[in-house]
Amino acid sequence: MKNLYRTIYCGDVDSKNIGENIKLAGWVKDIRNLGSLVFMTLRDETGVVQVISEEVDKLKDITRESTITVTGVVRKRAKGMTNPNMKTGEIEVLISSFEILGAALPILPFEISRSKEAFEDTRLKYRYLDLRNPEVHERILFRSEVIDFIRKTMKEMHFTEIQTPIITASSPEGARDFIIPSRKYKGKFYALPQAPQIFKQLLMCSGFDRYFQIAPCFRDEDPRSDRLYGEFYQLDLEMAFATEEEVYDVGQKVFYDVFSRFGNKKVSSLPFRRIPYKEAMLKYGTDKPDLRNPLIIEDISEILAKSSFEPFKCNLARGIYVYDINKPNSWYKSIEEYIKSIGGSGLAYIKVNSDMSFKSSIDKFLDDSLRKDLIDKCHLTPGSTLFVLADTKNKIDKLAGNLRIKLGTELELIDNSKYEFCIINDFPMFEYNEEEKKWDFSHNPFSMPQGGLSALSANNLENVLAYQYDFVCNGYEMASGAVRNHSIEIMKRAFKLAGYNEHDVETKFKSLYTAFQYGAPPHAGMAPGIDRILMLLKDEENIREMVAFPFGANCIDTMMGCPSEIFEEQLKEAHIKIEN
Repeated sequence: MKNLYRTIYCGDVDSKNIGENIKLAGWVKDIRNLGSLVFMTLRDETGVVQVISEEVDKLKDITRESTITVTGVVRKRAKGMTNPNMKTGEIEVLISSFEILGAALPILPFEISRSKEAFEDTRLKYRYLDLRNPEVHERILFRSEVIDFIRKTMKEMHFTEIQTPIITASSPEGARDFIIPSRKYKGKFYALPQAPQIFKQLLMCSGFDRYFQIAPCFRDEDPRSDRLYGEFYQLDLEMAFATEEEVYDVGQKVFYDVFSRFGNKKVSSLPFRRIPYKEAMLKYGTDKPDLRNPLIIEDISEILAKSSFEPFKCNLARGIYVYDINKPNSWYKSIEEYIKSIGGSGLAYIKVNSDMSFKSSIDKFLDDSLRKDLIDKCHLTPGSTLFVLADTKNKIDKLAGNLRIKLGTELELIDNSKYEFCIINDFPMFEYNEEEKKWDFSHNPFSMPQGGLSALSANNLENVLAYQYDFVCNGYEMASGAVRNHSIEIMKRAFKLAGYNEHDVETKFKSLYTAFQYGAPPHAGMAPGIDRILMLLKDEENIREMVAFPFGANCIDTMMGCPSEIFEEQLKEAHIKIEN
């Protein structure tokens, strides 16, 4: 079908078109009026081309970012006027006719080419202008390309793409639901799914062997630089009659292939390193360690408990060894202040002299035997420094983990040329809630406990491990997964230990409760986060850069004007009354 507005795209015009009469359409990027001649650059999704006209008066009403269509002859630029920075820099188009298709206001809220320098709230309010910036625009095209590749990869591995519902029942899966009032059933509610978790398990019960989808997930959680508000996307996948090893194989292929193809850094070789949760918390102070950081946390509790310093006797202690720090005392002081700012009681450090003696405020509390133990445990050498933390059991890991990150960043120890992947597994099934004095699920409540039903004794919940795993890259959680619980008896027992009786389970998870009584297969899966994958591939610090129309950091969409009030009639239909 003939296009009314163009015969060729702006970025496709080159020297082979010289002498041809062509028609272009796009946005006016720049205008230069030289009095007797007007130069304009016209931009579409493929690139930019220069167009010129001697009919200055006719073009006087054109404003930047207006959409126009122009007809004209392609000609070679004059000698010395070529632009090597433009794909079309050797040619220009002499306008014979034009039409303004959509006029733009003369004053723009920001310069399109420098939109990333504007305040984020302004960018998102005028997101359709922000997305005209070629750099910003490319992020969305890149998103499409990566998702296409992921979809192709999954189908090559014989996964079937299946869509699951967007409107469903509310369930206590850990995050806050978005709820939808029912017009038809007064006082009852639907919810947007936090994830397709229950549906994908039901698909396994339905006889599908390998399922996947690029799934939207909805959670009313405050946004962060690496977490979107409201809506995000994940590669959701599940496999029937599968073990965690088979899921690892799929996850490793997806991550390795995607990051090798679209990234510009070295990707961890296969298989990815596996780290049990307990080891990760001890060595790195987090369950999403950045392995590009070479610093390791050492448990020095037993050693320092023998010292004469009282805080070491009643707390856990951690040490981080760093070699050859060339920093003034003020820098060490700033690290101490940082630890206090995040809730730590203090920080000590031991500088190792050339003769292996210690220079430290805590050295007077140590004897030669303890000094030797610290040297051996932490591999101390002349010129090194040991940073020492002591705090309570519920604080020490997080403090040490944050100190490790701080030191790695401040001392520029992190290797930014890598995508360093690992798999964190053997998560605890339960964690104790100090506020409510009860046991809660620590991860996914639908996971299979290691050891099955026999492992679920009320006397050893802190030791129960689950078949749960996370894929981690450069300090970011990239995917979570698990071998699912497919046994109704184990399900009832696990939820009972977390404070849910059988009626609660039957009511809250009616579909799984029933389906598991009709021959449920063992099954396992995972869900890599699409938006976070894209963020890492493009080295973006803000995940919102990878989404076409994100909410802002304050959970508001200023472009659409939401959240917003709704009409009284709509409230009545939904049986809702708003009280002041």
